[in-house]
Amino acid sequence: MPATPPKELSSAPLFDHLDELRKRIIISVIFLAIGMAVAFQYRIQLIEFFKEPLTHSTLYQAGKVKLVALQLTEQLMLSLNMSFWAGLALALPFILWQVWAFIAPGLYAHERRWALPFILGAGVAFLGGALFGYKMVLPTMIPFLADFMGGTVEGYFSIGSYLGMVTTFLISFGLAFEMPILAVILTRIGIVNHTMLRGGWRIALVVIMIAAAVITPTPDPMNMLLVAAPLYVLYELSVILSRVFRVVPPEETETPAPLGF
Repeated sequence: MPATPPKELSSAPLFDHLDELRKRIIISVIFLAIGMAVAFQYRIQLIEFFKEPLTHSTLYQAGKVKLVALQLTEQLMLSLNMSFWAGLALALPFILWQVWAFIAPGLYAHERRWALPFILGAGVAFLGGALFGYKMVLPTMIPFLADFMGGTVEGYFSIGSYLGMVTTFLISFGLAFEMPILAVILTRIGIVNHTMLRGGWRIALVVIMIAAAVITPTPDPMNMLLVAAPLYVLYELSVILSRVFRVVPPEETETPAPLGF
C-alpha cells in the first residue's frame, strides 16, 4: 500500500502556505541584510581581492593597464554591489535552510534527513566553482583580454565594469558546479533519471562547449578546455549521483518470496 502524504500537507489551507512563505522570505531578507552589513565593512579588502588577477599581471605592473572610476557615484555603487554579492554568499546557508524549512513539511520523514547534506553540498559546490574560476581561469583570461592588441592600446578600464565582469564570471562558475546537487534534487522528485542523463550526453557536451565559449570570450582553446573539461566531469558526476539517489520502484524493493520445493 503506497504511503500517504504527511497530514499537514493535505490539510493546511492555501493561506497558511502563503503565510509560511512570507515568513521564510522575511527571515531570508534579514539574513541577507546582516550579511551585507558585515561585507560592507570589508568592501576595500573584497575589491582588492577581485582585482588581484589583473594587478598581479605584468601589464598592470608595467603601467599599461589601469582601473579607474569614470563616474562620481561609481565607487559608492561598486561598494554596494560588492556588499550585496558578498553578503548573499555569507547568508546563503541560512537562506537555503529557510528554503528547506518551507518545503520540508511536504516531504516524507526519510527525505527530511537530507536537509544538512543538501545545504552543505550546495554551499561547498558553489564555493568550489567560484574558487576554480578565480584560481585557474581568470589569471590567464584577464591578461589575454587586457593586452589583446599586444601593447598597441593602453587600457583604462572602469573598475565597476571590470569587477562586474569578474563577479558575473565567478557566479556562473559557482552555479555550474551546482549541477550534481540539482541532478540529485530533480532525480528525487522524478523529473529526470540517470538513463535520461546518460542518453543525452552528446547534447550536454554541445551545450557545455557553447557555455565554455561564452564564459571565456577568447579564441584560446586552452582557456575553453579549462572551462569545458570540469563542466563535463560535473555532468558525468551528475549521472552517477542520479543513479545512486534514484527513486526505486516499490516492486524492486520488495523481498522476493522464498522458493518452495
